[in-house]
Amino acid sequence: MDIWSQYVLPCLCAFAGCIGFTLVFNIHGPGKLIACCGGALGWLVYLLAGKTILAGFFAAMAISLFSEVMARIRRCPVTGYQLVALLPLVPGGGIYYAMGYCLEGDTEQFLSALLGTLGMAAALAVGVILASSLFRAVFPRLARVPKRMPSGRQNP
Repeated sequence: MDIWSQYVLPCLCAFAGCIGFTLVFNIHGPGKLIACCGGALGWLVYLLAGKTILAGFFAAMAISLFSEVMARIRRCPVTGYQLVALLPLVPGGGIYYAMGYCLEGDTEQFLSALLGTLGMAAALAVGVILASSLFRAVFPRLARVPKRMPSGRQNP
């Protein structure tokens, strides 16, 4: 298969899809590029892991770790980077199709689509929480910003 159409183009589309949401979350300057790169990274991990619920979990972990590191480097809140980067993975299509099956009366397809959607949403949530918690447990000194003392020195 062609690498361009299988990996590069979808990641570029995820990058482009994140651009508008950086405006909604009021992310400026290089933060826009960082948040969009997080979305492309998450989508790449999702594609490489096989487009399953477990792949969503790994993608959410990658996005969360990337966001934690970038937020510490830029001294910005983590949530803006995480939310923007997670948006391409949100299972909106699954909700749409589940409701379509519900309205058609196709109970089996409805439950299948609904459980897949809820599984993906849960995998994203657990991936973000687990990666963020592990990052803060492993690197506790990076998780808090040192306070400056009146003398100008930093308090450990």
